[in-house]
Amino acid sequence: MTVMETTSTTSAASATSTTSAASTDSCAGPPLKPRRPDGQDRYTISEVVDLTGLTAHTLRWYERIGLMPHIDRSHTGQRRYRNRDLDWLDLVGKLRLTGMPVADMVRYAELVREGDHTYTERFELLKATRQDVLSRIAELQDTLNVLDRKINFYADAGQALASERAS
Repeated sequence: MTVMETTSTTSAASATSTTSAASTDSCAGPPLKPRRPDGQDRYTISEVVDLTGLTAHTLRWYERIGLMPHIDRSHTGQRRYRNRDLDWLDLVGKLRLTGMPVADMVRYAELVREGDHTYTERFELLKATRQDVLSRIAELQDTLNVLDRKINFYADAGQALASERAS
Protein backbone atom coordinates (compact mmCIF):
# COMPACT_ATOMS: atom_id res chain seq x y z
CA MET A 1 0.00 0.00 0.00
CA THR A 2 1.36 3.42 -0.89
CA VAL A 3 0.73 6.76 0.75
CA MET A 4 -1.56 7.68 -2.10
CA GLU A 5 -3.61 4.52 -1.60
CA THR A 6 -4.20 5.38 2.04
CA THR A 7 -5.76 8.68 1.03
CA SER A 8 -9.49 8.70 0.67
CA THR A 9 -11.62 11.40 -0.82
CA THR A 10 -14.61 12.58 1.11
CA SER A 11 -17.45 14.93 0.43
CA ALA A 12 -16.99 18.55 1.40
CA ALA A 13 -19.36 18.16 4.31
CA SER A 14 -17.62 15.14 5.77
CA ALA A 15 -14.16 16.63 5.14
CA THR A 16 -14.94 19.37 7.64
CA SER A 17 -16.18 16.92 10.24
CA THR A 18 -13.66 16.15 12.95
CA THR A 19 -14.89 12.59 13.25
CA SER A 20 -14.33 11.80 9.59
CA ALA A 21 -10.97 13.59 9.60
CA ALA A 22 -9.80 11.34 12.41
CA SER A 23 -10.87 8.20 10.55
CA THR A 24 -9.05 8.95 7.29
CA ASP A 25 -5.40 9.35 6.46
CA SER A 26 -5.40 12.55 4.43
CA CYS A 27 -1.59 12.77 4.42
CA ALA A 28 -1.46 16.53 4.49
CA GLY A 29 -4.90 17.95 5.12
CA PRO A 30 -8.01 18.69 3.13
CA PRO A 31 -7.76 19.98 -0.43
CA LEU A 32 -7.86 23.75 -0.80
CA LYS A 33 -10.12 23.74 -3.87
CA PRO A 34 -12.95 21.42 -4.93
CA ARG A 35 -11.94 18.36 -6.86
CA ARG A 36 -13.64 16.08 -9.30
CA PRO A 37 -15.00 12.75 -8.08
CA ASP A 38 -12.69 9.76 -8.39
CA GLY A 39 -13.03 8.22 -11.84
CA GLN A 40 -13.60 11.66 -13.35
CA ASP A 41 -10.37 13.09 -11.93
CA ARG A 42 -8.27 13.76 -14.98
CA TYR A 43 -6.54 17.14 -14.63
CA THR A 44 -4.31 18.86 -17.15
CA ILE A 45 -1.07 20.41 -15.99
CA SER A 46 -2.65 23.88 -16.24
CA GLU A 47 -5.55 22.76 -14.01
CA VAL A 48 -3.05 21.40 -11.47
CA VAL A 49 -1.18 24.71 -11.61
CA ASP A 50 -4.47 26.46 -10.78
CA LEU A 51 -5.36 23.99 -8.00
CA THR A 52 -1.96 23.90 -6.30
CA GLY A 53 -0.29 27.22 -7.03
CA LEU A 54 2.78 25.37 -8.29
CA THR A 55 4.21 26.22 -11.68
CA ALA A 56 4.16 23.84 -14.63
CA HIS A 57 7.97 23.97 -14.53
CA THR A 58 7.94 22.80 -10.89
CA LEU A 59 5.51 19.98 -11.65
CA ARG A 60 7.69 18.76 -14.52
CA TRP A 61 10.81 19.06 -12.37
CA TYR A 62 9.17 17.04 -9.55
CA GLU A 63 8.42 14.32 -12.09
CA ARG A 64 11.92 14.45 -13.61
CA ILE A 65 13.73 14.10 -10.24
CA GLY A 66 11.48 11.27 -9.07
CA LEU A 67 9.52 13.24 -6.49
CA MET A 68 6.25 12.57 -8.30
CA PRO A 69 4.97 9.11 -9.10
CA HIS A 70 4.32 8.16 -12.70
CA ILE A 71 1.82 10.59 -14.19
CA ASP A 72 -0.67 9.16 -16.66
CA ARG A 73 -0.70 10.59 -20.17
CA SER A 74 -3.54 11.20 -22.60
CA HIS A 75 -3.51 9.63 -26.07
CA THR A 76 -1.79 12.83 -27.26
CA GLY A 77 0.90 12.60 -24.59
CA GLN A 78 -0.41 15.32 -22.28
CA ARG A 79 -0.03 14.73 -18.55
CA ARG A 80 -3.24 13.72 -16.76
CA TYR A 81 -3.12 14.12 -13.01
CA ARG A 82 -5.51 12.38 -10.63
CA ASN A 83 -6.77 13.19 -7.16
CA ARG A 84 -4.11 10.93 -5.66
CA ASP A 85 -1.46 13.03 -7.44
CA LEU A 86 -2.97 16.20 -5.94
CA ASP A 87 -2.87 14.53 -2.50
CA TRP A 88 0.78 13.66 -3.07
CA LEU A 89 1.57 17.25 -4.13
CA ASP A 90 -0.14 18.49 -0.97
CA LEU A 91 2.07 16.21 1.12
CA VAL A 92 5.19 17.34 -0.78
CA GLY A 93 4.19 20.94 -0.07
CA LYS A 94 3.95 20.18 3.64
CA LEU A 95 7.33 18.42 3.58
CA ARG A 96 8.82 21.48 1.86
CA LEU A 97 7.42 23.66 4.65
CA THR A 98 9.21 21.51 7.21
CA GLY A 99 12.49 22.39 5.55
CA MET A 100 13.10 18.80 4.50
CA PRO A 101 15.84 18.73 1.85
CA VAL A 102 14.68 17.81 -1.66
CA ALA A 103 17.00 14.78 -1.60
CA ASP A 104 15.17 13.48 1.50
CA MET A 105 11.79 14.11 -0.14
CA VAL A 106 12.93 12.17 -3.20
CA ARG A 107 14.18 9.37 -0.94
CA TYR A 108 10.81 9.31 0.83
CA ALA A 109 9.04 9.07 -2.55
CA GLU A 110 11.33 6.20 -3.56
CA LEU A 111 10.57 4.40 -0.31
CA VAL A 112 6.84 4.81 -0.85
CA ARG A 113 7.14 3.31 -4.33
CA GLU A 114 9.22 0.41 -2.99
CA GLY A 115 6.35 -0.75 -0.81
CA ASP A 116 5.34 -1.73 2.69
CA HIS A 117 8.70 -3.18 3.67
CA THR A 118 10.06 0.40 3.84
CA TYR A 119 7.71 1.58 6.61
CA THR A 120 10.49 1.61 9.21
CA GLU A 121 12.79 3.72 7.07
CA ARG A 122 9.95 6.12 6.21
CA PHE A 123 9.05 6.34 9.89
CA GLU A 124 12.64 7.21 10.81
CA LEU A 125 12.90 9.82 8.06
CA LEU A 126 9.66 11.52 9.12
CA LYS A 127 10.58 11.28 12.80
CA ALA A 128 13.92 13.01 12.15
CA THR A 129 12.15 15.73 10.16
CA ARG A 130 9.68 16.19 13.00
CA GLN A 131 12.56 16.67 15.44
CA ASP A 132 14.08 19.29 13.12
CA VAL A 133 10.73 21.11 13.00
CA LEU A 134 10.45 21.05 16.79
CA SER A 135 13.95 22.49 17.08
CA ARG A 136 13.08 25.26 14.63
CA ILE A 137 9.88 26.00 16.55
CA ALA A 138 11.90 26.32 19.77
CA GLU A 139 14.35 28.68 18.07
CA LEU A 140 11.49 30.77 16.72
CA GLN A 141 9.83 30.85 20.15
CA ASP A 142 13.08 32.13 21.69
CA THR A 143 13.28 34.77 18.95
CA LEU A 144 9.66 35.76 19.57
CA ASN A 145 10.38 36.14 23.28
CA VAL A 146 13.28 38.52 22.51
CA LEU A 147 11.07 40.54 20.17
CA ASP A 148 8.32 40.72 22.80
CA ARG A 149 10.79 41.99 25.40
CA LYS A 150 12.09 44.65 23.00
CA ILE A 151 8.57 45.69 21.99
CA ASN A 152 7.55 45.99 25.64
CA PHE A 153 10.71 48.00 26.40
CA TYR A 154 10.01 50.47 23.60
CA ALA A 155 6.32 50.67 24.47
CA ASP A 156 7.18 51.48 28.11
CA ALA A 157 9.93 53.91 27.06
CA GLY A 158 7.56 55.65 24.66
CA GLN A 159 4.92 56.06 27.36
CA ALA A 160 7.50 57.41 29.81
CA LEU A 161 8.77 59.88 27.22
CA ALA A 162 5.24 61.02 26.35
CA SER A 163 4.44 61.40 30.06
CA GLU A 164 7.65 63.41 30.63
CA ARG A 165 6.85 65.75 27.74
CA ALA A 166 3.31 66.29 29.01
CA SER A 167 4.56 67.51 32.40
